[in-house]
Amino acid sequence: MKGREFLRDLHTVQRMYIDGEWAASSTGAIREVINPATGERIGLVAEGSVEDTIRAIQAARRAFDQDGWAESKARERAMMLLKIADLLEQRTEEFAWLDTLNNGKPLRESRYDMSDAVNQFRYYAGLATKPHGQTYDVPDQMQAMVVREPIGVVAQIIPWNYPLVMATQKIAPAIAAGCTVVIKPAEQTPLSLIRLFEIIDQVGFPPGVINLVLGAGETVGAEMARHPLVDKVAFTGGTETGIRIMKAAADTIKKVSLELGGKSPNIVFADADYETAVDYALFAIFANQGEVCSAGSRLLLEESLYDRFVPELVERAKQIVVGPGTDEETEMGPLISEEHMNRVLWYIEEGRREGATLLCGGRRLTENGLGRGFFVEPTIFTDTHPGMKIVQEEIFGPVLVIQTFKTEEEAVALANGTKYGLAGGIFTSDVAKAHRVIRKLRAGITWINTYHPTFNEAPWGGYKQSGIGRELGPYGLEEYLEVKQINVNLNVVPSGWFKKRSPVTS
Repeated sequence: MKGREFLRDLHTVQRMYIDGEWAASSTGAIREVINPATGERIGLVAEGSVEDTIRAIQAARRAFDQDGWAESKARERAMMLLKIADLLEQRTEEFAWLDTLNNGKPLRESRYDMSDAVNQFRYYAGLATKPHGQTYDVPDQMQAMVVREPIGVVAQIIPWNYPLVMATQKIAPAIAAGCTVVIKPAEQTPLSLIRLFEIIDQVGFPPGVINLVLGAGETVGAEMARHPLVDKVAFTGGTETGIRIMKAAADTIKKVSLELGGKSPNIVFADADYETAVDYALFAIFANQGEVCSAGSRLLLEESLYDRFVPELVERAKQIVVGPGTDEETEMGPLISEEHMNRVLWYIEEGRREGATLLCGGRRLTENGLGRGFFVEPTIFTDTHPGMKIVQEEIFGPVLVIQTFKTEEEAVALANGTKYGLAGGIFTSDVAKAHRVIRKLRAGITWINTYHPTFNEAPWGGYKQSGIGRELGPYGLEEYLEVKQINVNLNVVPSGWFKKRSPVTS
């Protein structure tokens, strides 16, 4: 099979990277890594422990406090990020194959991810050397200024749906800011990040500056969140896990940034460009198998458009080519694991029990050899109401629920009617209406007449229970910087606040 060359060395146990050296688990434990398209083992990795995690945190602390990384020059850090970008760019096809084999997504999507990852390193290399302070015109012959300094040791926990690019969008700004890093990939998808650390090792960062710990969230991730030597924890994943991380971080008042779940609305008005709206309704939910936090999983249709729109949407969904991501013809791949597939199938059955009408899909695909993997058909429900689980809860799979509305006000109320506020889209040819509605959406990432495009230059994050803080753009760099006020007296004389008196004599 094409791509086997990218599996080199995966038959041996892949190690962690701690304090500038490759490291086995202190317990000797290992974990199997599975290809979700076939259910086959494609690798073995070290299973890190609490002890391994603490050792990595201590190394990062020493590198920051004692070894000089906190005083490293922005130009030096920028050059190292650029070297990573150049080396990664030379191997993007290898990394794309690794992500597809490990995560299941189609190769065309993995290739986009690799391009993003390269550009993230270059973007933050450029931003590292830009001004990071202000001066103020203040009274009393004083010079007031603000400088920005690195937060310190940051712990980063990565999800499995975008294994490499979600890691690079955390690593790049943290290093640009001058922080030291301890990073943990998802247990299911560590392979491309391990391979990235080959590049990091080649670039030659000082020991302890960037550390990779593998292992389970309840052990490694929990220790990262609670350890007192960690100054900040950055997490992308489910809202329930985010809540646990926030609670663990609270004991030591850590800085926290959380990019969490979503149940995002895609609003289509009757005056929208019809072909464009149908196309993006499919793309919004079925890209990356629906395993996207910002997926347009709730389609809100203006009622007068329903009879024309829905039959074509269903017919198009049935034509989506589902298969292994390594097949260049595949348009939608498998879900990440058997456990997650069963969770998605449970929600589909729950939708039926709640009284929603299943228009297409709804079952596991087993034909043509797909039964070895974790494939679910593109699924669409209608006749839904706001109280249903499938409308309120994040399914994180290829399941679309349709709601209808008659007025702008009703569309906005439905759109904002969940605990989430990550993303949302609007399709209409009325520019004024588009702007009226988009401003009323309680969401951090929004689109007009498109869905899903993201840019390294622009902030990413949500409202409500979709998270805290922002990634990407200059906002992403700010998340790794402290703000310090400095006041300089330009007239060095006593203040005279307390009157000077002669000593009292007896």
